[in-house]
Amino acid sequence: MSLCDKCFQGVRHEGEAEGKYEVIGGYNTYVATPAGDYPKDKAILYLLDAFGLGLPNNPLQIDSFAQNGFKVYAPDIFEGDPAPSDLLVFSDPTKFNIREWLARHPPERALSIVRKVMEALREQGITKFAGVGFCYGGRLTFDLAFINEIVASSVAHPSLLQDGDLEKYFAESRAPLLINSCEIDEQFPKERRERADELFGDGKFAPGYQQAYWDGCTHGFAVREDLTDPKVKAGMEGAFKNTVEWFRKHL
Repeated sequence: MSLCDKCFQGVRHEGEAEGKYEVIGGYNTYVATPAGDYPKDKAILYLLDAFGLGLPNNPLQIDSFAQNGFKVYAPDIFEGDPAPSDLLVFSDPTKFNIREWLARHPPERALSIVRKVMEALREQGITKFAGVGFCYGGRLTFDLAFINEIVASSVAHPSLLQDGDLEKYFAESRAPLLINSCEIDEQFPKERRERADELFGDGKFAPGYQQAYWDGCTHGFAVREDLTDPKVKAGMEGAFKNTVEWFRKHL
């Protein structure tokens, strides 16, 4: 498994994060809480892209989910060692050794962190989780769905998927699946988009399935796109809206 150059490119968004950090299950976790009443037994797991919590885009989007009525938890799956956000400034992946970084943070390690956080949250009374994963976090969303530890899944430009993962999801998961895909994506290319529709579409996946394709967008669009471009701004906002509606229906 490997990541692509687009996994480490994009645009930094500006804003003031409103959530707070808590140590949950032994791991630093960004937590966003709705201002009004919300179901205390349900939560979203926000599964991060390679830039982790160090990139403002992620906490800002987590806050946006909370503003839509969801309690959200984002474990620091990279343990303080995300991809450096200055890569977005230089957009030069040669300044960063992707292979060495991924070797330090294999998905198996990240998944174990998420599951420990979930275990601690269950002790606090949370019984249902939805998973939303971006890029690297899309891999973790699939892994949690395989073992049915989440009741609903949303992925945008998922990375690190392997041949057979879509088939495994269909065979083993009970979690409704939303995919926000895009035009230019080495990690989730046209062939994989079409295979997902072939497997899950037309009501064949009983729990529920939807794929939204965002023309003119590239890998990373749901987190790191240039919001001055109307087309990609529409893609990012549309993917977010799709996910909110999906979780309102299935969580």
